[in-house]
Amino acid sequence: MTSDLDRLATTVLHPGFDGTSVPDWMRRALGEGLGGVVLFARNAIDERLVRSVRAEHPGAVIAIDEEGGSVTRLEVEAGSSFPGNRALGVVDDVELTRRVGRQIGRMLGELDITLDYAPSADVNSNPANPVIGVRSFGPDPGLVARHTVAFVDGVQGAGVAACAKHFPGHGDTVTDSHLALPTVHASREVLFERDLPPFRAAIDAGVRAVMSGHLLIPALDPELPATLSRTAMTELLRGELGFDGMLVTDAIEMRAVAAMFAPGEIVVRALNAGVDAVCVGLTSEDGLREMRDAIVTAVRAGVLPEERLAEAATRVRELSSWYAGQSALRDKARADLDEGVGLAVARAALTATGTAALGGRAPLVIEVNTRLSQAVDPATPTGVTAALTALLPGTARVRMEPDGELPELAGERPVVLVVHDAARHAWVREAVAGAVARRPDVIVVDTGIPDEPSGAAHVATHGISRVSARAAAEWLTR
Repeated sequence: MTSDLDRLATTVLHPGFDGTSVPDWMRRALGEGLGGVVLFARNAIDERLVRSVRAEHPGAVIAIDEEGGSVTRLEVEAGSSFPGNRALGVVDDVELTRRVGRQIGRMLGELDITLDYAPSADVNSNPANPVIGVRSFGPDPGLVARHTVAFVDGVQGAGVAACAKHFPGHGDTVTDSHLALPTVHASREVLFERDLPPFRAAIDAGVRAVMSGHLLIPALDPELPATLSRTAMTELLRGELGFDGMLVTDAIEMRAVAAMFAPGEIVVRALNAGVDAVCVGLTSEDGLREMRDAIVTAVRAGVLPEERLAEAATRVRELSSWYAGQSALRDKARADLDEGVGLAVARAALTATGTAALGGRAPLVIEVNTRLSQAVDPATPTGVTAALTALLPGTARVRMEPDGELPELAGERPVVLVVHDAARHAWVREAVAGAVARRPDVIVVDTGIPDEPSGAAHVATHGISRVSARAAAEWLTR
């Protein structure tokens, strides 16, 4: 029999799983009150999968990272129908951003998914940032704030909860928190002027959830990452900014926190800091049980107040109840198909210099394979080769790895060099320079934060998505 304390502990745990069907251990946990489930592309997300979760626990918070652009779990094979935050920021039309948010919410609502871990409200103030980049609306706090609000309004207007992340802001880092603990070297004054405005705006707009970032910010707490810091989670987010919705951690198996503490201790520390739900990207039956037992033991030992645990569980249930009450909005959104909005944004976001075009000639596409961040599913394609092939059959592709060499570029066939975040990678800039030296007519397509234009033509899509690739291919074959 599950005790009341066990059930409270289970409510605040939101794990993911491996495979394309809900494992038996998770079915049992859902029956015992597991508060939520996180789905990834590896789970082959569809109605059948979601129904199997709901069958065990109708009120479970089912969450997904569906940002659009490079971070998609529903459209990972072909690429997203939406170009991502940076492209939206480049266009800077809040109505377009709201429409994109609404269509993403519409997709999730059709699948009966409760919560979208989006938008990224991070201000990408550091051009060397390895994990945010095009996932941010841009480097300006005001721009990021207004588009964060528009995206939240769009998603929640479609009856799905939005989640502003990664509080207090992952934009000024040079470390990926999936791999190690980043440090934000900014004063409290800078944080309030630069990083916090988008979160404050999202809170004022009624965002239902906020995700913590695994970030060491000495100006707030010189010892603990924000996820585990009461100063950041309770005093700042709850107290000064007034957020009263569900606060969820970024995945706790990320090395930024996993290298510091065992999972059970991370969970207890996060709850004590003020977190309500703990995202565990991948775990097992034993792992889930250990985390639940760590919570129960901490309460019984007086380390974690039972009132704090009960408060956290209540906020999880309140989010579930809010979602249940939005069925009319989801029904309305289902009928509101705005099919062309993603491509419209991608076309508007495209920036190009030079006049070279392919015309009717099928090119050689050289994909310079920059390693994308851990947040991006490994199967996510840039899509440029596929988009060009659809318009120019006979298009050929060569992949260039970081330790590789440029292929032979001689001949009459035009050459398209596809890169990502060239400004951030010296080896990519060297590859571009080498290609331009050997073939001055080379065309460069950058799908990330672009470097200075080079080549006969330089096209920046400001994001990785199916529609961004199509917009670039249209321009190159105009």
